[in-house]
Amino acid sequence: MTQSRTPQQIPVVVLAGFLGSGKTTLLNHLLHRSGGSRIGALVNDFGAIEIDAMAVAGALGDSTVSLGNGCLCCAVDASELDVYLERLARPATGVDVIVIEASGLAEPQELVRMVLASEHPAIVYGGLVEVVDAAEFDETRTKHPEIDRHLALADLVVVNKLDRAPDADRVLGLVRSLTDGAAVVPATYGRIDPELLFDCRPSEERVGQLSFDDLHRHTDEAGHADHLHAAYDSLSFAREAPLDPRRTMSFLDSRPEGLYRIKGYVDFGPHDPHNRYAVHAVGRFLRFHPEPWPPAEPRLTQLVLIGAGIDATALTGELEACVSDARQPDEHAMWGVLRYVRDPEPQAFEDVESLEPGLAQP
Repeated sequence: MTQSRTPQQIPVVVLAGFLGSGKTTLLNHLLHRSGGSRIGALVNDFGAIEIDAMAVAGALGDSTVSLGNGCLCCAVDASELDVYLERLARPATGVDVIVIEASGLAEPQELVRMVLASEHPAIVYGGLVEVVDAAEFDETRTKHPEIDRHLALADLVVVNKLDRAPDADRVLGLVRSLTDGAAVVPATYGRIDPELLFDCRPSEERVGQLSFDDLHRHTDEAGHADHLHAAYDSLSFAREAPLDPRRTMSFLDSRPEGLYRIKGYVDFGPHDPHNRYAVHAVGRFLRFHPEPWPPAEPRLTQLVLIGAGIDATALTGELEACVSDARQPDEHAMWGVLRYVRDPEPQAFEDVESLEPGLAQP
């Protein structure tokens, strides 16, 4: 297998990072700021409702493929991945680079291995980009020490949310010490230069090390038993009826420790008939972002909850109890929600994931 790129080949970049690190934010930024380059995206959600695919700009176009309800690293093999890449690599799409956005629980080395094993003549491995949440980095490493291995495989590391890390310089230094010569780029709201996608492609020597050393040894010895997602479960919740703001906030304020990630969209019905609310929770942090209802989409509440040791039946029951029976607006009902809406910042709301990490102050 050769990794020398021909003029017709398109680099395939794997974009990885733990739950809530800001991968969708970064991908949306790249799609909005790609200049003359056209980026194709394969978005992999961990959950039956494809929330991240909804948030990606141009998700209904021919340059985006969505694969939900599981981790791509276990859901398909290299030949099946080629089927998805074929859709993006067709000459008619005009794509210059393909980005595979992994779920927050995927094993990046498995995805890299699959791209390296691809027999599709139009693509070539373009490198691994690992996104780090600077505000949550220490806790993430404590819970999941395998993150260090992911960083060692990366060709580019984006240290995101530095504006929310009280010791940003220490985190940057620590991340640099854990990489194997990868470029480490500081970022807020996932804003990086799109040209980095082309510059991060590993050397032939590096590709050889990845394909015949780190990647195959880990796969052969460990299988899928030690993958991050082995310890996590997901719950998807979708209802046509709107939710009651007060009951919803009561649910969110009392969510169990094991429930690490919540993402999706909430319909508060008559309490705000013009907007849906993107909700993002990472650990104990919570944020809402109001946005106009897309004209072609039905008004639904759609949520994905991800956690370790969660009781899906109990959580579903609690969410069902949040369904509203109100037909008239209550002027005070939204106060609890609005406490977690951040005041707009310039260019900060290009996508809903840009609001993931912080906690709004009352």
